[in-house]
Amino acid sequence: MLGEILQWKFPADAVLSRWLRAHPKLGARDRGEVAEAVFDVLRHLRRYRQFAESGSGPAARRLAILGLASVFDKAVLDTGLSDTEQHWLEHVQRIDVKSLSRAVRDSLPDWLDERLAKLEAADSLIAALNKSAPLDVRINPLKGDRDEMLKLLRSGPAARYDPQPTPYSPWGIRMQGRPPVNRWPMFEKGEIEVQDEGSQILAALVAPKRGEMVIDYCAGAGGKTLLLGALMRSTGRLYAFDVSAARLARAKPRFARSGLSNIVPVVINADNDQRVKRLRGKAHRVLVDAPCSGLGTLRRNPDLKWRQHPESLQELQDMQASILRQAARCVAPGGRLVYATCSVLPEENEDQISAFLADNPDFTLLDASNIVADRCKNLTLQGPYLSMRPDLHGTDGFFAAVMERAKAADPEKPAAQAKEAPARPADAPEPPQDAPEEALDADMDAQA
Repeated sequence: MLGEILQWKFPADAVLSRWLRAHPKLGARDRGEVAEAVFDVLRHLRRYRQFAESGSGPAARRLAILGLASVFDKAVLDTGLSDTEQHWLEHVQRIDVKSLSRAVRDSLPDWLDERLAKLEAADSLIAALNKSAPLDVRINPLKGDRDEMLKLLRSGPAARYDPQPTPYSPWGIRMQGRPPVNRWPMFEKGEIEVQDEGSQILAALVAPKRGEMVIDYCAGAGGKTLLLGALMRSTGRLYAFDVSAARLARAKPRFARSGLSNIVPVVINADNDQRVKRLRGKAHRVLVDAPCSGLGTLRRNPDLKWRQHPESLQELQDMQASILRQAARCVAPGGRLVYATCSVLPEENEDQISAFLADNPDFTLLDASNIVADRCKNLTLQGPYLSMRPDLHGTDGFFAAVMERAKAADPEKPAAQAKEAPARPADAPEPPQDAPEEALDADMDAQA
């Protein structure tokens, strides 16, 4: 299984899940230990590969031994090792990792080490990205209250995962370990959802209001869509756009559990989608959680640093710019556009916004700190962007920028022109009007 993961053909969590399904006799504890060992290897792969150059036998086995050593006590692990393997493990564990270069010590490909080195407090960020993340969930504001949910969790089996309120999001609860949340009654009832705190805060930046038309332009599996819909109190229209029918299909059970009735999922084409064109200039708020390198989520997805490369990063940047341009056309005059990624790289974040604003002077950058202040009382930001890091905020790496489209000009018609304008005959047809939202919904449903 580890060998298949290291071919990088599929995401590590997908390969691991398939392997675990093929071994149903494993207990919950065993499954957790296997997963922890696999992800430890992925986090420290470059260093482990250097260690594995010594020793004898298959290198993949030596990688597995190093991963298992992070999970099991020596006495337990030694029962499955030969004397030679025990001596080899003791030898490599005595190596002072501080003597290694940072790229080897913290297991980064050279290109990523070079990019991260340019960021502020790079060593702190890299170290945090190499640690396992806790699990964040959030309440469904339509169905419950965080304090009440915390009481419920702390009074039952979930108490052993130490549920605590997240420091910034008013909806979040943080738990340690690997709780089986998807089997809990409150999850099945749609009262809680799994969502990183940084992702929750994006909804505070969008700040949707009741009755508005809102677009989640890259909805994916629907996590942010659900919170936006709840904040809208299930009113208005919330379009969940995505180019992947499979992703939206996975989101539909979540939509059903949530109790929301204002979500309209729509599969769109990547370019020149007619359904997108019909919403041009109509949406009060548009969220673009753009496809990105995902390097801010290395705590949860350590294989991404090996699956990404500079060429794929450039392709992603081109895609991000294109999606942002398309989504911006849907924003109504005076409306809000939020661009977000789960990356820490400036070329996917600040650089994209600078280029967009240079090409779109009708959009103005807003100060994110002023917007989140209403809901996220403890969150203090520096600069106009939302920039969250695991070493500073305990969240995944997240970036967001909030922009507002200029309000439509309303030139006054000269009085003389108004008097000279011919009256419309009584039997003349009405001038064309914008399609009402109900008609847009029907059109979307027919073509989705």
